[in-house]
Amino acid sequence: QLRKIIGEEPLLRFSDHVEGNGGAFFAEACKLGLEGIVSKRAASTYRATRGRDWQKVKCGMRQEFVIGGYTDPQGSRAGFGALLLGIYDGTDLRYCGKVGTGFDDAMLKTLSTALEKHATDKPPFVDPPTGAEGRRAHWVKPKLVGEISFTEWTRDGTLRHPSFQGLREDKRPRDVVREQPVHLSPIDAPVEAPATKAPGKPRATRASGHA
Repeated sequence: QLRKIIGEEPLLRFSDHVEGNGGAFFAEACKLGLEGIVSKRAASTYRATRGRDWQKVKCGMRQEFVIGGYTDPQGSRAGFGALLLGIYDGTDLRYCGKVGTGFDDAMLKTLSTALEKHATDKPPFVDPPTGAEGRRAHWVKPKLVGEISFTEWTRDGTLRHPSFQGLREDKRPRDVVREQPVHLSPIDAPVEAPATKAPGKPRATRASGHA
C-alpha cells in the first residue's frame, strides 16, 4: 500500500525491506555510509508511536583520542563535565571535540584524580577551542588516552555523538592519529541491537536502510 501511495513522487523514495540476514544487512548499510537500519517485528503493524516492535540500530565508529583538557561539571555531576579530545597530526595535537557521556561514578572519580595530576596552564592543542568554551577549559598534559565511540566525523573535523568507553593505558598518546574506518564483516556485525533481544523463540524481523 505504501509503495502505491508514494508512486512516482519525486520528493519521496520508497525504502524496501529485507527479511532476515540482519547482521549482513547492517554491515552493508554501514559500509555504504548510512546512519544505520530500522528493524521491526515482521508481524507488527505500522504505528506512529515508540515500542519494542521497532528498533533503530545505528552504525558507529570507535577509536582512541588524547585527553587534553576538561570542563567544569554541571548540575549534580562531580569531577568534570566533559573531556576535551585531540589526535596527533605529525607533532601537532589537534582539537577534535569533547565527550560528556559514558562515565559512571567510579570512572568520574578515577579520571578526576588523573586529570589533576597532569594539570597545566597551557593548552596542549595547536588549535584549542575558542570563545566561552576555551575560557572555561582546564588544560592537562597530553598523557591520557581514552577510547571513544561516535557516529561520524563532521566536516570541520569534530566528533558527532561521542561516548566515552574507557581509558587505554596500553596506547601511547603520540600514536593516536585519525584512523581510517574498517567495516565489520557480516560475521562480526551484530545481528540486532541489545534492546531487541528477549527471552523465548527468536522472532522474524524486517530491516530497511536509514540514511
